[in-house]
Amino acid sequence: MSDLDTREWLLTNGLGSFASGTVSGVRTRTYHGWLFAATNPPSGRTLLFSHLEASLEVLGKVVALGTNFWGNGQIEPTGYKLLRCFDINPVPKWTWGQDNWQLTRQLLMPYGLVGTGDWGRSRGAGSREQDENFSPQHSAPRPSNAQCPMPNAAHAQFCHRTLIQYRYDGTETAILRLRLLIAERDFHHQQTASEELKFSQLLGQQQICLQAINSGRFGIPWHLRWTQGNYQPDAVWYWHYGLSEETKRGLGDKEDLYSPGYLIVTLQPGDAVTLEARVGFPDSVSGVLTPKTFAEAVEAEQERLSQIFGWSQEGREAGEQGSGGAGEQENNYECPMPHAQCPMPNAQSPIWQKLLKASDQFIVYRASIAGPTVIAGYHWFNDWGRNTLISLPGLALVPQRFDLAKGVLRTFGHYCRQGLIPNVFPDINGEPIYNSIDAALWWVETLGLYLEATQDWEFLAEQFPVVQQIYKAFVGGTHFHIQVDATDGLISWDARGVALTWMDVVIDSHPVTHRHGKPVEINALWYSTLCWLSQWAERLSQLNFGEPVRLTKQAQRYAQQAQHVKTSLQKFWNPQLGYLYDTIEPDDRRNFQVRPNAVLALSLHHCGFSVQQGCQILDLATASLLTPYGLRSLDPGDPEYKGKYEGNQEQRDRAYHQGTVWAWLIGPYIRAWQRFYPQQSLPFDWQPLLDHFLLDACLDSISEIFDGDVPHTPRGAIAQAWSVAEVIRHIK
Repeated sequence: MSDLDTREWLLTNGLGSFASGTVSGVRTRTYHGWLFAATNPPSGRTLLFSHLEASLEVLGKVVALGTNFWGNGQIEPTGYKLLRCFDINPVPKWTWGQDNWQLTRQLLMPYGLVGTGDWGRSRGAGSREQDENFSPQHSAPRPSNAQCPMPNAAHAQFCHRTLIQYRYDGTETAILRLRLLIAERDFHHQQTASEELKFSQLLGQQQICLQAINSGRFGIPWHLRWTQGNYQPDAVWYWHYGLSEETKRGLGDKEDLYSPGYLIVTLQPGDAVTLEARVGFPDSVSGVLTPKTFAEAVEAEQERLSQIFGWSQEGREAGEQGSGGAGEQENNYECPMPHAQCPMPNAQSPIWQKLLKASDQFIVYRASIAGPTVIAGYHWFNDWGRNTLISLPGLALVPQRFDLAKGVLRTFGHYCRQGLIPNVFPDINGEPIYNSIDAALWWVETLGLYLEATQDWEFLAEQFPVVQQIYKAFVGGTHFHIQVDATDGLISWDARGVALTWMDVVIDSHPVTHRHGKPVEINALWYSTLCWLSQWAERLSQLNFGEPVRLTKQAQRYAQQAQHVKTSLQKFWNPQLGYLYDTIEPDDRRNFQVRPNAVLALSLHHCGFSVQQGCQILDLATASLLTPYGLRSLDPGDPEYKGKYEGNQEQRDRAYHQGTVWAWLIGPYIRAWQRFYPQQSLPFDWQPLLDHFLLDACLDSISEIFDGDVPHTPRGAIAQAWSVAEVIRHIK
């Protein structure tokens, strides 16, 4: 097992659907399969198509190319031993071979939002056109971009499909056998064979239509079609696949898969066979599947990304060179200079394009709001308000996807209720969940960064009532006893059994990280919010949006309140430690644990702490929290520190914010460092994190978290939006 390459790959389609697996081909997770279809984008993710079990017959000798863990601990077959190389760009590609033959397999998940364009690049506020969805007096014109228009929800069509292509090279004719393994189950759970679960199959011309029937209820119809070959019905269950990563996580780790039959393809040297798995019944809209379909789909995806990110043809070709894969195709990005002297990738460099491509995997369409949102991470996260807003500058503002940023901000603003922004969006007919104290404040901060980048003051005029709603709710009081303390102007909250900051784990109604009261980064965000309010009210008065006299008076009041809060922020200063208290509790006790929230407080657009304090905070954070992959969530010297994120669900939850390294926190650290140490080199070596991005865990993405202890093993979600986004903000 030690020679198995269990690094992972990921494909997405902009709707929440995904395909994922390992380099060696072995399934190690519940979340590995070739078509998880988001039936209610981006939710309802259902495994339909697990994989094809392939074998090749050459000169009468049959070799199995698959690799499987089984529940009894065996690995059978061992096709990974014939794997010569793996390449990740432009799509996952495996190459198996022996002396007289070679077989390659490629997978692609085409973009699934059909006939609506994409959220592409735009030029800011310089060239505008009227947005027909808003009234003239409160219109929010968006930058014109004929090549990449905003998707029109009224005409959205969803297409969930995966393309597979096998290509054979050799000296003799070969026979390729592809056994189809399928399922119908929620992406969080395993499938178990039962008398109630059956699958119907209807064989047509070079295609088969499949549908599960479970206890008399019909499942999701989908079909598989192919360019050549003969299909043989041969229904059989395969029992007790083992899922080793789920075993480590203390979760269900056995799965049964159903096979309705197999495809036999005779291949001459140079021949290829292309297959497509697609949700829905066959129809004429799908077009004819041809030997060119796969290459055309790859080209279409590359063109889509080029239009979004403004890549030149030369840049596209450079981005496709080198894979970060395995074997002969492995790409090792090596920085020739140490630490902060490492030159950043330029706009057309391969690594920069890989980062942008990775960022696009998180941008999805949500049907229930008919607009864009951000998947927090793969495989198991959905879209979360806080994560989305923290990620948005890296995912949208740096790549100049201003239409995307505006669409997300507008949607979140629309759902503001009693001053709170949803932390979890609803599926169709559901209600948003407002269990966050900071999502609303991050919305204001991100709106400010958008406006700084675009100068889109008409959008500010449109959203300013939302900003004022947030302000009034926080001052007057809202859910969870969130309210400004009248004595010091700081925000406090006090509600038992919930956790409202980003350190939000709750076990049996008890928060693991107790932060009720006045958390430091929440009040730093509040100070920045008041500064934005004062600045925006003054700006709107100058531009004659609203009543100039009233806005000017509001600007003065916000500025005075911001100064009051800035003075009160000194309550967080711990002079003995030279750091910030993490929380001032409701009874006025101070929490003196060294956590990265102090660094967050230094990193916002408006900062309320002195240069001397900022330098002292960063010195201690550098010594105790900084790692090659981000910041620890707790000082290793703290009695509550947990250095490894492992074990069952409860064990992992108890370590989640108690020492675990969070990659996204490297962004706030860098922003704080550049503010307080502008003339000094950053004490951070990019190379380990770039190596992780290219060569470790999920190839061409960045993990959610890492162990606090050396060697900082990657953990959690294999691809995390804010991890990628914060690197994009600072690596360019």
